[in-house]
Amino acid sequence: MNAFNSFKFSDELMESIDKLGFENPTQIQTSSIPYILQGKDVIGESATGSGKTLAFGSGIVEKIIPGKGLQALVITPTRELAEQVKKEMVKIASTKKLNIISVYGGVSINHQIHDLRKAEVVIATPGRFKDHLQRCTVDTSKVNFLVLDEADKMLDMGFIDDIEDIIKTCPKERQTLFFSATIPPRIEELSSRYMRNPVKVSATKQVDPSKLKQFYYDIPKNFKLSLLLHLLKKENTKLAMVFCNTRRTTDFVVKNLKANGLNAMALHGGFTQNKRDKSMENFKKGNSFVLVCTDVAARGIHIDNVSHIYNYEIPKNPVDYVHRIGRTARAGENGKVINFLSDEDYGNFSRILNDYRSFDVEKIEKPYVEKVNIVRSNNLRDNNSRRNSNWRGNYMGDKSSIRRKRSFY
Repeated sequence: MNAFNSFKFSDELMESIDKLGFENPTQIQTSSIPYILQGKDVIGESATGSGKTLAFGSGIVEKIIPGKGLQALVITPTRELAEQVKKEMVKIASTKKLNIISVYGGVSINHQIHDLRKAEVVIATPGRFKDHLQRCTVDTSKVNFLVLDEADKMLDMGFIDDIEDIIKTCPKERQTLFFSATIPPRIEELSSRYMRNPVKVSATKQVDPSKLKQFYYDIPKNFKLSLLLHLLKKENTKLAMVFCNTRRTTDFVVKNLKANGLNAMALHGGFTQNKRDKSMENFKKGNSFVLVCTDVAARGIHIDNVSHIYNYEIPKNPVDYVHRIGRTARAGENGKVINFLSDEDYGNFSRILNDYRSFDVEKIEKPYVEKVNIVRSNNLRDNNSRRNSNWRGNYMGDKSSIRRKRSFY
């Protein structure tokens, strides 16, 4: 018997769930769906990949009436996530005739204007949706179901004003859901202004802290690539993810890993959906054991057997660091996080350790590293970056730990 029957879904929704092959609800679904079906406001603390789309999607499918205008609005931080949520929502609503569309920037607005006239469910990014509001091409007067998906990320990206402007156009008598990987104070403040007695639910973190080991190297910036290549070849790696802060750095790292004999794949928001899908498929199949990516594109990646996380650059936001390291040490497997710290990374890493004082990050001395020929975008060799790239040191010589911000100064 399908465990989703316990939620007493309609026959139509159960048929869709059966088609999708879902049999047992995830923790966030078990915790949130009963409250969502009761019409309560919910704050769900749950990471991407925990099943939250089905959680709020089931409420939307059960409550939205076809042909009655825009009734459900889901706001997401990125174009990629908006499109992903839309595709999942279409599957969840496969037995119910709902017009579900995604709205985001970077594409023609005219087509969206046409689709918005008939849409009952809209999944949108804040900037483009606010643009439609200003153009009076969307009517939110009938929205009775509002979802902020990955709310913490939207606040981090500076969308707070846009989000509040959007919320204010919706009827006060509505059901509001916030889903977020973390619940920082700003989310609490937002919920106090725009939610009615919200119920808080959470899903247990999938990462096993006892299986996760974190390390850092204190190195000059122009030695990062040499060290990365050395470790990728020497470490006992299943699948490795290398995180960078920008698309430009991501492309640079992939180009140089390939030039030095490693089959690496890139993934960032500058790729088309087809190219992103191809990169992910190759990585999952093990055709390439190294995936180099940015934070925005990496959110939502769920892959088994990721044994190593390399932070080639340290993120500005401590929450992004937590998302990165959460890609490993899952399902009882061991995981290793290796951070590359040069002068510009110290401030970011200090903030991470200050916010997450339980983290134990061990310093490792630089190993001997062979020369790496660095390839720039113009295919010229950068002799300066190669100069003095031989290190000599005891690989595990210094096991001191850093736990506080002041350790860096």
